[in-house]
Amino acid sequence: MNKRDLGTFYEDIAAGYIKNKGGKVIKRNFRTRQGEIDIIARDGEYLCFVEVKYRKKDDYGNPLDCVGYTKQRTICKVSRVYINMNGADFDVPIRYDVIAVNDYGNGTLNVNWLKNAFEYVL
Repeated sequence: MNKRDLGTFYEDIAAGYIKNKGGKVIKRNFRTRQGEIDIIARDGEYLCFVEVKYRKKDDYGNPLDCVGYTKQRTICKVSRVYINMNGADFDVPIRYDVIAVNDYGNGTLNVNWLKNAFEYVL
């Protein structure tokens, strides 16, 4: 499986996880010139912009720790474009989440949805 297919595979897992937890996936792989957001979803009253991170081994660190300032800033810029393009209601609370998928290689996956992982960054 190439890197793109692998990313899609883990994003599918994350999208399924959101649905299983009662959320609704609105858009996947929303791209602009500024960057991309993996998943845009509704979770209760929140409009969520979700970054999906995966790791095959813990040797490379926790996926939750891999969304640094630059990536957060990119996600925030792209979220602003999405909101402007789609006329999202400004009364709807916005949340920036990370879904971490650890694949231990024996058929065991650990999925962790970190809600409100970071605040809006300019």
